[in-house]
Parts: sequence; structure tokens; C-alpha cells
Amino acid sequence: MVKRFDMLPEAAREIRTAVFMEEQGFREEFDELDGESVHLVLYCQGEPAAVARVYWDGEEDAHVIGRIAVVKQRRGTGLGRQVVEAGEALAREQGGKRARLAAQVQAAGFYEKMGYCRAGEEFLEEHCPHIWMEKEI
Repeated sequence: MVKRFDMLPEAAREIRTAVFMEEQGFREEFDELDGESVHLVLYCQGEPAAVARVYWDGEEDAHVIGRIAVVKQRRGTGLGRQVVEAGEALAREQGGKRARLAAQVQAAGFYEKMGYCRAGEEFLEEHCPHIWMEKEI
């Protein structure tokens, strides 16, 4: 089950802190976009297991699905795909035609399997190579 929140819920904060800050070493995980986003938390057996946020980017004329994370013990079970699909569904409900995400380069293949295409050049976010990817939804 996926729940939507207009403000960053504690469950999403905890998962993002564990995955991005503790596991991957990011320092600047939380930003002003958290206040503009709809936050998704996917629950598995009653426990928060995956998260994402969705916001509208008027410059790109697309919804951005970001901060996609799955708790370590649940990776490889399809929850990442489910939370991205929930983000796409939310974007469509809001009239969106295109979704974008800034994928870690090492995860680009995962998104390509979901129909996303690379859009632009690689860039560094903190210490980690990323690439913008997009998909018509």
C-alpha cells in the first residue's frame, strides 16, 4: 500500500537518512523541494519500505520523481518499481504527460527497464554521478 503525504513524513525522513546519508554518504539530503513535493511511502507488511517524492517542474514541463529509496532488507523485491509507478500515477492524476528523474548512473539500467531514456549529460550530485532520465507517461 502506498500512502501520500503533503509534508515530509517521519517514515520518509528515516528511510532517506538511512539510505542516502548513512549508506551512501550524502550530506545534503533534505532541501526546499521537500516542501513543494507530494511524498510517497510504500508500506510492506505494515512497515515503511520504500519512498519517493513528486513535484512539478514548470521549466521542464514535467513531473519529477525523486529521492527514490528502498530499505536495504527489501531491495530486489520489486518495491522500487512499485514506488516509481505510484509516482507516475500521481503525475498522471495531476495532468502530467512526462516524468523525469535524476538517476544515480549506477541505477540507470533499472530505470531504462521501466521505459526511461537518458536525457542529457552526466553530472555530479555531491560525490555521485547522476543522469537525468525521462519518460512519457
